[in-house]
Amino acid sequence: MVREHLPEELKDEELKDEELKELHDALINTENVEQFLHEMAVLAARLVGGDLSCGMTMRSNGRPVTVACSDPVAATVDAVQYELGNGPCLHAMRGGHVVRIEDTADKARWPEFEQRAASHGIRSCLALPLRSEGKRIGALNLYARGTSAFGTAEAQRAADFAENASGALTLAIRLASHAALIEQLRSSLASRTVIDQALGIVMAREQCTQARAFAILRSASQNSNVKLRDIASAIVTRVSGEPPQPSPAFDDELDELSAIGAR
Repeated sequence: MVREHLPEELKDEELKDEELKELHDALINTENVEQFLHEMAVLAARLVGGDLSCGMTMRSNGRPVTVACSDPVAATVDAVQYELGNGPCLHAMRGGHVVRIEDTADKARWPEFEQRAASHGIRSCLALPLRSEGKRIGALNLYARGTSAFGTAEAQRAADFAENASGALTLAIRLASHAALIEQLRSSLASRTVIDQALGIVMAREQCTQARAFAILRSASQNSNVKLRDIASAIVTRVSGEPPQPSPAFDDELDELSAIGAR
C-alpha cells in the first residue's frame, strides 16, 4: 500500500516512525554531539516542510548561541535575534511556548527583527522550545520563504519533532558528559602513573622516602612554574630514553567504561 492511499492517521504514524528512526540513526552514527545537532537541524528542515531553514538555539554561559543549523540563512536570522535581544526563538526558549510569525512583512510583533528577516528572504517563522530532563535548554527555529508556511499539519510535525528531538538531545548530552568524564579519568590516571614512575626514580637516586621524593618533585614544579606531571614526564623520559606510557590495564578498564556508556 503506497503512502498516498493510507488514511491520514496512518500517514501521521508512519511519518512519526520514520522521524524516530532517522533521529535514532543520527544519534548512533554521528561521532560527536556537534555533528548530531547538525543532523537534527537538517532533519527538522526536511521533515516539517519544504524549502525550510532550521537553526537550534541553546544557552552557553547564559547567552543564546546557534549550536547547529541546516544552512547559513538560519544562522544569520538567529544572529539577528541575539543582536536585538528579542524574536521568536528567544521568546520560545525563555517562555517555553510555541511562537509563530505568519508574515514578516506585517512587522506586527518584533518590527526590526521581522524587517531584517524579510531582507534575508524569510517570510514566516515557527519556534518551539527544546527541553532536557524537564528544563528549557533551547529552541528549534524554523524559517520559511513563503508566508503562512506553518499550518496545522506543519506545526504538528514540528511539535512532534521537537518532542522527539528533546529526548534524543537529553541522551546525547548524557553521552557527551560520559565521554568527557572518561577522558578526564584517562588523563588523571595517566598523570598518576607517570608521577608514580618519577617518584620511584627520585627515591632510588636520593635514597629517600616517597613523601620526600614527592616534596622534591613539587618544589621543582613550583620553582620552574611547570606542571608536576610535566616534571615527572621529563624525569621518566630522561632515564628511560622514551616518553612514559600509560598502563594498559588502565586503558582496558576505561575502554570497558566507554562501552558501557555507549549501550
